[in-house]
Amino acid sequence: MWDTLRSAWRVPEVRKKLLYTFFMLLVYRLVSVVPVPGINASVVQEVSQQFDALNLVNMMTGNAFSQMTIMAMGITPYINASIIIQLLTFAIPALERLAKEGGEEGKEKINRITRYTTVVLAVIQSIGIVSGLQSASMGIAQQQKVLMPEYNNFFGKLSIGVAMAGGTALAMWIGERVTANGIGNGISMLIFAGIISNLFNGILTAFLTVLGVSQGSTTVVQFVVLLLFTLVLVTTVTFIDLGERRIPVQYAKRVVGRKMYGGQSTHIPLKVLSVGVLPLIFAHSFMAMPGTIIAIIGTNSAVYNWWQNNMNQTSWLYLTVTSLLIVAFTYFYSSISFNPQEISKNINQQGGTIPGIRSGKNTADFLQRITTRLTLFAGIFLAILATLPTLLYVWLNVQIPYAASSILIAVSVSMETVRQLEAQMVMRNYKGFL
Repeated sequence: MWDTLRSAWRVPEVRKKLLYTFFMLLVYRLVSVVPVPGINASVVQEVSQQFDALNLVNMMTGNAFSQMTIMAMGITPYINASIIIQLLTFAIPALERLAKEGGEEGKEKINRITRYTTVVLAVIQSIGIVSGLQSASMGIAQQQKVLMPEYNNFFGKLSIGVAMAGGTALAMWIGERVTANGIGNGISMLIFAGIISNLFNGILTAFLTVLGVSQGSTTVVQFVVLLLFTLVLVTTVTFIDLGERRIPVQYAKRVVGRKMYGGQSTHIPLKVLSVGVLPLIFAHSFMAMPGTIIAIIGTNSAVYNWWQNNMNQTSWLYLTVTSLLIVAFTYFYSSISFNPQEISKNINQQGGTIPGIRSGKNTADFLQRITTRLTLFAGIFLAILATLPTLLYVWLNVQIPYAASSILIAVSVSMETVRQLEAQMVMRNYKGFL
């Protein structure tokens, strides 16, 4: 990785892209400290502990949410909008035709719809979250609440929602600029920047606690376990992320006009972890939703007490249900993102066959069988990955300052960025021969 970066830095065009990406990420992090008017950030940090869903938002925004800056929602509304539009593409025939047959113009229209949906979702989510935090803060015995008195009305909440939506729109624009003019996927790079910020702050805080500089209960043994666990986790996730199942395909020779095509062997690479981090996000969001609704309704009810006692993040019931949901969402996302019938049809139309497998239905069944096995492994791996930090805390009392999904996102983005850098280098090296 470092050799790739060192080689890329020597190429002027690639160096400009690297500098552009770095400065755009720097702008994003600098804007992330601009506070939203009308909100007491210290009260938000205390009240938000009651809502598990907000921990995910805080992780992806690099603590911008807990500090209540204009980047508090970060890029999460864009991710939600993208997922919604992607699912609607399979459900609405007009969107499906636009995605498959519209070409570049169709993609641009879908991107425009996603942008508008992002802004609307950002306003709605911001107002809803702020209202929920304000309701929860009413039960805290202190003078300050989440909202300042002059902002505790409809127009005050609307102005806060617009400010946060403006931050989301700016983050979306920065991400698109990085994708167009920089290195890597811009949206992924923004999430990566927030995760790395959280990871660095968490490990640094634990280290300072060991030295006695800051207050805390982290011991030397716990800090060593934290470092070893992080190293093993990053290595394992990298190994699994690079894994793939290669399906060999043999293409027959065919004559078109005076030219002969085909007659070559290739393969279909099926990634072991093709679903990425989405099942983790879906499962944690699904599990956080009931607790968030119950906390908004009231923190003094019997239902809230039962949920806190039996469905907290360290309970076996919570871990079991979350693991089952991760496996279920893994199968769900795999089913909508990979179509064995379509792949089999394309192979057959191009005159290709899988050695030892008949064309048509047998090829589709073979691909479905392979995909099911890979999906089962991916679901089990993600479930173990999601529960390991909690189990480590329960067994060894070691507090992990990051979520497992954050490591998976960071590793995936890092590997994809390195691949794009290597592709840029290959293109430059062979530029004179093309």
